[in-house]
This record gives sequence, structure tokens and C-alpha cells, in this order.
Amino acid sequence: MNRARILVLNAALGPLDYRIPPGMEIVPGSVVMAPLGPRQVMGIVWEPERLEADSVPDARLRPLLEVLPVPPLRAVLRRLVEWTADYYCASLASVARMVLASGGALKGAATMTEYRLSGTEPERLTPQRAVALDSLQGEQATIRELAEIAGVSEAVLRGLVNAGALEPVEVDCDRPYPPAQPDFLHAELNDEQQAAATRLVDAVNAGQFTPFLLDGVTGSGKTEVYFEAMAEVLRQGRQVLVLLPEIALTEAFLRRFEDRFGVPPVLWHSSLKSTERRRAWRAIASGTAQVVVGARSALFLPYAKLGLMVVDEAHEISFKQDDGVRYNARDVAVMRARFEGIPVVLSSATPALESLQMAEAGIYEKIDLAARYGGATLPTIEVVDLRIEQPERGRWLAPPLVAELKKRLERGEQSLLFLNRRGYAPLTLCRHCGYRFQCPNCSAWLVEHRLSQRLACHHCGHETAPPATCPECGTADCLVACGPGVERIADEVAEVLPGARIAVATSDTLGSPEKAASFVAAAEEGLIDVIVGTQLVTKGFHFPELTLVGVVDADLGLEGGDLRAGERTYQQIAQVAGRAGRGAKAGRVLIQTRHPEAPVIAALASGDRDSFYAAETEGRRQAGAPPFGRWAAIIVSSEDEAEARDAARAIGGKRPQLPDVAILGPAPAPLSLLRGRYRYRLLVNARRSAQLQDIIRAWLGQFKFPASVRVGIDIDPYSFV
Repeated sequence: MNRARILVLNAALGPLDYRIPPGMEIVPGSVVMAPLGPRQVMGIVWEPERLEADSVPDARLRPLLEVLPVPPLRAVLRRLVEWTADYYCASLASVARMVLASGGALKGAATMTEYRLSGTEPERLTPQRAVALDSLQGEQATIRELAEIAGVSEAVLRGLVNAGALEPVEVDCDRPYPPAQPDFLHAELNDEQQAAATRLVDAVNAGQFTPFLLDGVTGSGKTEVYFEAMAEVLRQGRQVLVLLPEIALTEAFLRRFEDRFGVPPVLWHSSLKSTERRRAWRAIASGTAQVVVGARSALFLPYAKLGLMVVDEAHEISFKQDDGVRYNARDVAVMRARFEGIPVVLSSATPALESLQMAEAGIYEKIDLAARYGGATLPTIEVVDLRIEQPERGRWLAPPLVAELKKRLERGEQSLLFLNRRGYAPLTLCRHCGYRFQCPNCSAWLVEHRLSQRLACHHCGHETAPPATCPECGTADCLVACGPGVERIADEVAEVLPGARIAVATSDTLGSPEKAASFVAAAEEGLIDVIVGTQLVTKGFHFPELTLVGVVDADLGLEGGDLRAGERTYQQIAQVAGRAGRGAKAGRVLIQTRHPEAPVIAALASGDRDSFYAAETEGRRQAGAPPFGRWAAIIVSSEDEAEARDAARAIGGKRPQLPDVAILGPAPAPLSLLRGRYRYRLLVNARRSAQLQDIIRAWLGQFKFPASVRVGIDIDPYSFV
């Protein structure tokens, strides 16, 4: 065969055939460059029998240009790309682009220049130069990195280079990562943890696909348990992937990993520099990256010899991608483990109802950790009925919660207040004419952020400075904030607890691993008395002196008609409650609500998780909702509202009439304008027996809309806005 079928990374083109030039050796999975008109495009060699392409005579085929110097993508990864594209109704090219996520990694070996102290003293020693020379003993890095280490400007270091005090060193961009040591430190496990760890280690040694649901209460030591399985994989010379839902959790996890294995793991997330992504990608593809800790995109990297996968906080909705390829990393991780033939661990204190149902059906093996580690006890949980215990006028914290905050401050203990709403206030209006500040690009209110002195949209990122006068009536000094955000709660805490050291913990204030690390260090050193945070603080943090958690508004998550609202609210509050009492001191949780009789609030107060999940399961069963039925959303959008509406109506007008499929809509989306595009939605509810993806593809395949109209498909949607 002198022809090859190439999956080019352009969804509009589809697979193309090319001629293999004499002397070029390729195999399925090879990454190649090919000509396309006057351009060059990247592609992946695919098995011809698995992809259909237009028939082109051999004589008309253009030759491939080159094979890129990276290992061929393994067959199991190609099968994962096919499955993901098929299940989520996405193009193969869109999924394949996630595999080749580092352009620099595909260019072969490269070097870069780093610098280190030469031992030569500069003739002129300024105070800043002296600081740099003291700080950089034993360090070797780029000028920018050395400047950060020393706390001086890059100009100071370049002066030291010119003076001969810093010497250049040429280093390999693909230098290996220091090896993790599986026996660096042995954790003391209790009997329950040891039994769980032994089962996971046995599964690693068996080398077969085994999905586990590691269901342990907060503080039960789930991480230490799966660390033992990771250690066994390392002894076998294989790789481990750990998926985390939030970048801000990474730093805390890194420290625990380094304490156990002696070195940090390899990181993969969107904040990495291009050189760091290149180094990580090539190490993963060569098999020298032993343990990779990453966000959901790490799932599609080309691991050479994967031996175990772990999805930590597996219930988190941030594992669901909401644009592009709308995949759920938790579910795709299970499928990758199946293709690889390895164990996968879904770890959570509050598992998703779908995962619990899979365990009940015997598809997942469930491992329970019912007690906290080291003698710590679960916190007591109490409900504060805001209809009875009303906060003072203009305030949001009820008297019982304020009293407990004062007690903790007097005892030198820490408190955490949870409100899942960023900024100072969710709505700003004019007290004179009632004008409301709305995003020009979205049908959403602008959120006031007093820390940054901006009005911001949390959907598209639009920001503007608060005006001095009302844009509608021109009245000066008339703007009023409506409702609380975490910044407003922090201000209230400062009023009721003068002198308290307060930290606001949100994605705005902890937007990078470095900022998260500074926050954690300050909390651990006792430099923070009260933490006020969003869902970012509900997981992953362990502060032994934190003994009080206050949930400011437990009803917030129950609003908006989300079909998973009860489950999400339970998960968030149970997770944030688990931050209390993780050390030797007992913890207490106060939940402020106006609906103490709501099933989710009653379940939290009584600690009866099983009854809540049983009721939620029965409700889903009756509604034909997941996991007992299937959902899919079809989102139609355009910059022209009439165009979006007409396209959505055309789709709705040709809906398939099938006994096991119900189609609702079209209707304007709850967020009907997003990033300047008008949006309409249709919701498909199908029985498990229906071939949902085939039905949707056949249905939408009838239409040819202009390029200005986008039609998105969301299989198993989590967002309904």
C-alpha cells in the first residue's frame, strides 16, 4: 500500500487520502504534515477501514510531506477518540485536536538557555545584586524564573550576566522529570483504609479494567488509600493519571503527593507555559512522566503505558465541558480505562447519583470509608431557620451564626462562611429610577466587585467601571447593591468582628496555583481567622484549626429549575461541612435557610444521606431522567435573533415522532443572549433503549444552515441555561 488515510485536524474537511513517498515509514497513529492547496496541515494516520473518505485515484494523490518526530498515537487512544466523537456527537477532528494539545511538542528535540552562578564576584555589588547572589545559590533556571526566585528585576540579573557572575547553560527542553519513589514514605493506615488500599493494589496487579467507586466521608483518607495503588503502579514502571476538578486544588494535592513520593508529579492544565506543556506532553508520550495530575484535558494525552486512573472529587460538575466537545471527563475516564484494560477509581465523599446507581447495579465496585482518619469526628450540623432567627436589617448573618463566629475568634480557632456567589452583589440598580445594570453581550446582570472596583459579567467576562451617575436618569450617587456576594459577607464579618483577619476565597482571588498556595499557607500558619468563599473552598482543603462552617444561604442552589439542583446542593453543603473539625477539635456546621423542611436540608441536618439519595433516585426514575433515561440538549444560536428563532423552529418542525423519545421546545434559553449570540434550546428526553445519538444525527442531518447559525449538541447536559 502506497496510500494512507489521514484524519486532518479540520472538522470541515473530513478524512483525506495521500500518497506515501518512497522511504517514508508510517503506521496508524503517526502524526504527519500534508499539503492542502497552498497550505500545510497536520493530521493523524488512521486505519482506512475505520474512516470513510472520498474515492480518489492513486494517480491524483498528493504525497505526504513529513512524519513528525513523536511516537505514533496508540490504538487505544484512537479508539477513545472515535468513541468520544460518536457518543458526544462531535467531529473526530475536534476530539483529535485535544490529543495534539501542544504544538511545540511535535517539533522534535530542542534546547533552551538557563543561567546559574559562575562563582565570579561582580566588580560593582549593589544591594539588589547582593540579594540576587544570596538567593540564587544552587539555582539554575531562565532569567525570568531566577528573577522570581530572587525577588529582583530581570534587568538586575542581565547586569550580572554581563558582569560574568551568571553563566549561561544550554539545557534540553525535554529533560526528564525527577523519578517518584513509591517507598519514600509509608503512611499509617487504619484497618478500613488498609483493606481498601489492598483491594486497589490487587486490581492494579490483576491488570484488568475494574471501575471503583471510592465512597468515603470527608476526612476519611481517600487520597492516602489510592496513593497505595499509585505506588504499586510506579513499582511496575507504569503511568498514573489523576484528574482534579479545579486548578486551585492542585497546590494542596502537590504537597501531599511530594510528602508521599519525594517529588512533585507532572502537571497539566491551561495555565502552563508553552515550554512546560511541551516538556510534559513529550514526557507523557515517551512514558517518562510517571504521575500526571491535571484538569479534564489531561484525559486525552498520549500516555505510553497507563496503569491506573483516578478521578478525584468525581461528582464535580466542572468535569463537564460546556463548549467545544461537550464531554464529561468522569465518564470518558471510565471508557479510557476500559480501552486500556486498567483500573479506574472515582473518589468522592458525595458521589453523583449516576455513579451510585452504577455501583448498585454491580457495574462499579464500591469501596466505603465510613469514618474519619486519626480519630477525628464528623461535625455536628444544625439548621438556622431564617424565618425565626432573622439577621439584623441590611445584614445576612443570623444571630446564632454571629455568636458562633465570635466564640471561635475568642478561642483562636478558624471559621469558614460559604456562599456560592462571587463579587459584592449580584445586582446593582439606581435607587432613583430603578435602572438595572445588564451585560451588553448577555441576558445577565452585571455583578459588582468592590475589590477590583468593577461591574463584571460572569458569563462573557465583560467589565466596566461603576459610573458616577445613572446612565438612565443621570442622578449622581444613586447606585445601590442588591443581595449579597462573598465580598459583601466579608465586609459584614469585618463589622461584627473588628480585628478579625478575613480572606475571600474565590476563583477571582485564587485564580492560579501560586495564589492558592499562598492562601493555604496563610490559613495553616494561623494568619486567617475567617474564610469567606464560594464552591472553591468546599473541597480539597484541610485546616485542623477550622472548627466552624456557616452556610450563608442554603436555598441559593435550589433556585432556577435545574433538574439536578437538589443533588448539587446536597453535595456542595456536605463538602463544605466536611471542612470543619478535621483535626483534634470538634466541628460545628450552621446552615441558614428559609426552607428547613426541604428534603435536601432535612437530609443534611439528620445526616441521612441514603434516604435523600433514595428519594432523589425515585424522582429521577419517575421522570425518566438520568440514570434511568437519557437527556440531550440542542442549542441553536446566532447574532441575529430572528435567524436563531427561525432555525430552531425549523428543527423543531421536523422532530422525529418516536415512541421512546420526547422532544421539548424550541424555547428561548434561560440565558437567551450569551456573548452576543441569541440562543434557543430543545431538550430531548429518551428512554435507555433509544439510539439517541443516531436519532439526533439523522434529524439534524436534514438541515443546511448558514455559517452564522450554530447548532450545538450536548449529550447528558449539566447546564440548562
